[in-house]
Amino acid sequence: MRERVAATQAAEAVVNVVVAGLGGQGVVKASDILADAAFRAGYDVRKAEVHGMSQRGGSVSADVRLGARVLSPMVPPGEAGFLLVVDAGQVDVHRGRLAPGGTLIAPEALGGARLPHPRSMNVALLGLLSTHLPIPVGCWEAAIRAAVPAKLLPANEAAFVLGRGVAGAPSGEPAS
Repeated sequence: MRERVAATQAAEAVVNVVVAGLGGQGVVKASDILADAAFRAGYDVRKAEVHGMSQRGGSVSADVRLGARVLSPMVPPGEAGFLLVVDAGQVDVHRGRLAPGGTLIAPEALGGARLPHPRSMNVALLGLLSTHLPIPVGCWEAAIRAAVPAKLLPANEAAFVLGRGVAGAPSGEPAS
């Protein structure tokens, strides 16, 4: 009985992800791709964005919540299981959103890996995030194809593979 209750609670758990950076870095695009990939994988998904001074290079963040049933799009302070930060200068600004024991994914996590395109950092970090979420790689790939213009698709697909590779995940295997 106890095992069944624990399994039910785990299945109903909501995964909270905050994507943050500066205007023009693809924060909203990254959150769109994440939300679409999760939806394609069968999750209930809610998303909210805070643009602030995004048009002038100011701070931008987006909350993405996924699970069996998600009621609110906003990640409560201190409850993000994952904080994906596209600009290293935004880590301290958003650190309070991260839950104790949560995972910070920042540009430094890519080490010295060379991006296929300077503006593909957001998708490379999504590749890294993908190794932490139970969303099949095919769902991620389809979401990237749906969100990115054809001329930028090869660079973004390569960036996603690069991020997964940095995390040690082969590109063709499902995310765990």
